Amino acid sequence: MTTALTRHAGIEVPLICGPMYPCSNPELVAAVSEAGGLGVLQPVSLTYVFGFEFRAGLRRIRELTSRPIGMNCLIEASSARYRARMEEWLDVALEEGVRFFVTSLGKPDWVVERAHRVGGRVYHDVTERKWAEKARDCGVDGLIGVNRRAGGHPGPLSPEALLEAVGDLGLPVVCAGGMATADDVARALEMGYAGVQMGTRFIATPECAAAEDYKRAVVEARADDVVWTERITGVPVAVLDTPFVRAVGTKAGPLARWMLKGRRTKHWMRSIYALRSLWRLKRSSIGSGREDYWQAGRSVDGIRAIRPAGDIVAEVAARLERYA
Repeated sequence: MTTALTRHAGIEVPLICGPMYPCSNPELVAAVSEAGGLGVLQPVSLTYVFGFEFRAGLRRIRELTSRPIGMNCLIEASSARYRARMEEWLDVALEEGVRFFVTSLGKPDWVVERAHRVGGRVYHDVTERKWAEKARDCGVDGLIGVNRRAGGHPGPLSPEALLEAVGDLGLPVVCAGGMATADDVARALEMGYAGVQMGTRFIATPECAAAEDYKRAVVEARADDVVWTERITGVPVAVLDTPFVRAVGTKAGPLARWMLKGRRTKHWMRSIYALRSLWRLKRSSIGSGREDYWQAGRSVDGIRAIRPAGDIVAEVAARLERYA
């Protein structure tokens, strides 16, 4: 089935495997792309979690698939050093032939300029209309509409309300949040979305490097088992309601809340949270430990088994053939 997303990304199935820290390992990214969807690499996961020099990590993915892949650019200007590193990663990705980019948390104009120079495309994560308008003004090619059922940092709106809020801006919109089954994908396209982004569904796959107890927890969970915590990044993150999450609570402390409200101090507090959360999420999701911060969206309702990533994409493709 052809949509704006399949044309822009050069893929067969309008399905993105969303970039996940720390779960986007090369084997998962490649498996989704090889099956006809779009695997999107997350550079901090590739380098910090899985230990690749960035170019070598890209080439490892290319050993597993020759089909299109994407890259996530987290572009919030938390520090000049981080911005320089992200620019370096972007340039390497362009040199290695990556032509589709998902940008998050910032002004994507510089990514758009570099990608468009070589015929690339940029879709930007948005949760509300004001962010979608800013992204449009930066020249992005599409939007990733992150709704309230998403994992990671969810937005405040339902899938229907978010599409209504941003659908008139002249850009294709991808539905991110609550997508787990082929029927979910078909319904999103019927609403007017150009495709879907799945993250949580691909955690419960053999190809994902997540710990086995994390995968089992995703399979066994239901939507009511997903809570939002401020204890990881300072803003709500969707996680499974584990005993550890209940023990430490879900609200940021008084000092953190005060710092997050300040114009200057919020950047310091976010940097502190980022450094701490990189270690915590890596340890709990990929390794083992008692700090079970397991990110997941409300799409867990539709996940009943650990299944190969390629089978998930193939099932969506078959459903959309009937839909078309």
